[in-house]
Amino acid sequence: MTTHDGDRTGTHGVDWDARAASFDEEPDHGLRDPGVRAAWAGRLRTWLPGPPGDVLDLGCGTGSLALLAAEQGHRVTGIDRSPAMVALAREKLAGRDAVFLVGDAAAPPIGAARFDAVLVRHVLWTLPEPARVLRHWRGLLRPGGRLVLVEGVWGTVSPVGIPADLLTALLAPLAREVRLERLSQDAALWGGDVRDERYAVVAVPD
Repeated sequence: MTTHDGDRTGTHGVDWDARAASFDEEPDHGLRDPGVRAAWAGRLRTWLPGPPGDVLDLGCGTGSLALLAAEQGHRVTGIDRSPAMVALAREKLAGRDAVFLVGDAAAPPIGAARFDAVLVRHVLWTLPEPARVLRHWRGLLRPGGRLVLVEGVWGTVSPVGIPADLLTALLAPLAREVRLERLSQDAALWGGDVRDERYAVVAVPD
């Protein structure tokens, strides 16, 4: 995997406005293959609360996961720093109960305690002070809400990312329940076999 959703926040010097048009070519970005799409839809159904709910998709990119959530009956708010990504997400979800805004995933331009789930894929590892960011994201949830974080460690020579044990340790003081799911062996999610660490964490705060 050569690109990551989180890089568009600007912390790694990537021009995601320039890459927006080709972003969905990655199997797990565009979800164009029916098998990949179905795999993500199935996982999302188990991670998110029962619909209808309010889901905040941070670092939403072109809106592929947001579209799955909307199709499952949720109201979706998407935030991304790239205006080009946001424009594509708005086009992809036209006619759906969805709103997309340009903003920083670490400090999204929305109010507190508004969402039943905060969904973040491949973003946290790019942000400084992840513990502080997680506390802020927790504050965006309604009582009984949940954080759904999809992360990993990519590469073998110079690996980047956030290991699962580190993320679960950061969440431990913030949540009464932390559920870890290993995703590396589910080739359907990625459009092929992968060898690096990929996982999801669902955390329910106190």
